[in-house]
Amino acid sequence: MGFDQYHEPPEELSQEVRTFARMITSLIEEAEAISWYEQRMSVEKNPQAKAIMKNAQSEEFKHFGMDLEFLLRQKTDWRVELKEILFTTGDIVKAGERGEKKVD
Repeated sequence: MGFDQYHEPPEELSQEVRTFARMITSLIEEAEAISWYEQRMSVEKNPQAKAIMKNAQSEEFKHFGMDLEFLLRQKTDWRVELKEILFTTGDIVKAGERGEKKVD
């Protein structure tokens, strides 16, 4: 079974790079699942079914957060930049620009 997560021959990649690629793929999959649940909930009429979907989506948020945290622990520049953006108030673009300057 082949995997599309590698753009270079896997045997030439270090274990760290392969783990990183797996976690990026996991992050993408969790984001997709969050979106799918959001779409399903927006059209679901049955309150019980909608509640179950909401609960499942919450688990996907948790997994997304854990994947992101793992990646940020591997890439300190990402962590520095995102600290300026995440969990702040005000203009998001300006916060991103501040974070970018901190990394440069």
